[in-house]
Amino acid sequence: MSSVHVVYAHPSPEGFTREVLDAFLGGLTSYTLTDLYATGFEAAMSPAEYSRPAAGPVPGDVAAEQTRLDAADVWAFIYPVWWADCPAILKGWFDRVWTAGWAYKPMRLRVARRAIVLCTAGYPVADLEASGVHRAMRTTMLTDRIGARAESSDFVVLGGAVLRDADPAGWAALKATHLRRATELARSTARPGHTNST
Repeated sequence: MSSVHVVYAHPSPEGFTREVLDAFLGGLTSYTLTDLYATGFEAAMSPAEYSRPAAGPVPGDVAAEQTRLDAADVWAFIYPVWWADCPAILKGWFDRVWTAGWAYKPMRLRVARRAIVLCTAGYPVADLEASGVHRAMRTTMLTDRIGARAESSDFVVLGGAVLRDADPAGWAALKATHLRRATELARSTARPGHTNST
């Protein structure tokens, strides 16, 4: 059994991204959850945080997140794609939680067995791949932000929400497929072996 820490970033308590979160959580047996908007996580790094020495203390909200990450075998990040990236509040989470002396210079965190990035998008994945956005997002999340902090990682985009108005029936079928995939991804965290997804 694996413990999973989920970091969720979406301002609305309803909608497709929330359904993806619920489907993912429904496939887990053990997890902790940080809902960044619901908890009012402070995304902006303060001048004091920026100038702290690597061995210096960190704010309480940052320390709490680091403790949750260190206690988990698997990390999951669930969010919508906005302007080819995650919402600003999640970018701020990385800015503040990936502190010097813990995430780098030196890296003291407990390396996760697996990291899962699961994001929703209006455009179909094929369109994101054709524009180069998919590759850019994947590189940013898996190479720069997660990197060696996890033994393996997955980047999964559940796209096509633009169909919601143009083809309601088609969107309903696609959404059901996406939600099943989210649940299966969650269930797969209990299994040591998996294939990286794109």
